[in-house]
Amino acid sequence: MAQRKVPVDQILDTLYQMYPDAHCELNYTTPFELLIATILSAQCTDKRVNEITGPLFQKFNKPEHFIHLTQEELEEHIKGLGLYKNKSKNILETCRILYEKYNGEVPQTHAELEALPGVGRKTANVVLSNAFGVPAIAVDTHVFRVANRLGLAKSDNVDEVERQLMKRIPREKWSDAHHWLIWHGRRVCAARNPKCDVCPLREMCRYAQAEAKKSRTPSTAAKQKTTKRTAAK
Repeated sequence: MAQRKVPVDQILDTLYQMYPDAHCELNYTTPFELLIATILSAQCTDKRVNEITGPLFQKFNKPEHFIHLTQEELEEHIKGLGLYKNKSKNILETCRILYEKYNGEVPQTHAELEALPGVGRKTANVVLSNAFGVPAIAVDTHVFRVANRLGLAKSDNVDEVERQLMKRIPREKWSDAHHWLIWHGRRVCAARNPKCDVCPLREMCRYAQAEAKKSRTPSTAAKQKTTKRTAAK
């Protein structure tokens, strides 16, 4: 039997109704601050990053402020985050490049951003979308999980998930959809114990429907016990 077509427009409309104010939850005031915050956010929560960048950006909020720091000095400021040694090294090198090559400004193309140490496709998309208004879908763990569960994408490869989402979602909604999916992943569709029972998307969600079907279908062991009891009568 063919799978039911995913109601993309209906899913997007519902997500918008659920999260009309969805936005980037990293605190920043400039493209540079967003770039640094996003580098720091790898394998960390936005809440924890904001706790670190609050005092950090009060002292250092331009590339020229960072390049005079040693790696050990920067580590002291960000050591509350995971991978802080590697992040410190990447941030200092990125700041040097920004200062020397881009006059302290953050570049506005994927190629230039991804050439910076510590900046991958996801980080580039976050910066381009939020700082410069370029339509983009940054696939983090939340977007990856929720998109696959809803059926908006079907892949275990991050880049392929991004390509599928870009194909299915209208370009003018890419940036908004990115935030909707993140907020849904953080608030409802958790990695463990998702709140399917209260989710307005459950009737449209392939994962929720599959889980509901499992709960309605007796297990093989239960079927065998029932068969044995019937045979014994």
